[in-house]
Amino acid sequence: MGLWEFDSIAEGISIADAIAKNAPIAMITTGTTHPGKYLVLVSGDTGSVLVALDVVSDAEPATLIDHVFLPDIDPVVADAVVTGSFVSPSTGDAVGIVETSSVAAAIEGADAAVKDSGVNLAVLRLADGLGGKAFFILDGSIEDVFSSVAAATHQCGARLVGSTVIPQLTDEIRADLASSSIFRSTLMGEDGSP
Repeated sequence: MGLWEFDSIAEGISIADAIAKNAPIAMITTGTTHPGKYLVLVSGDTGSVLVALDVVSDAEPATLIDHVFLPDIDPVVADAVVTGSFVSPSTGDAVGIVETSSVAAAIEGADAAVKDSGVNLAVLRLADGLGGKAFFILDGSIEDVFSSVAAATHQCGARLVGSTVIPQLTDEIRADLASSSIFRSTLMGEDGSP
């Protein structure tokens, strides 16, 4: 999987078109995110994504915010990226939250975290409604969550905004995370009323 984040929508669309024309990739998904960024996500065999990586090397360097190339992305992370689905944090001993300045960093950090130890990737939120930032939530034993958060924060480096490990998350916060991490939607009922 490869993902590129551009701060120029025009440049992002141009690069996406060049990838579609030149790389025999299995899937390409593109679109805008907040605040005015353009994402290009591709997947396929490693060789095809490497061709896309070569195409992106022709992009205007000043427009490329961040990128990630994961030739062996964990299937759980790939599924969370593509479907946007999440599993609510279970009743594990602890949750870990990692917040990043870019979508690429969150994907890379989540992949490192899941591969580090036996944690559950409970939530992966990317860009929209977050001012272009991203975050993910891990769930598992205290030791595994601490280890996975450390692996993720190391992988994210300067792109890390913040991280924390919370032992024994309260039932109220766990329920809020299960419904949505978007404040407005937690205030509103399913019928749209408060």
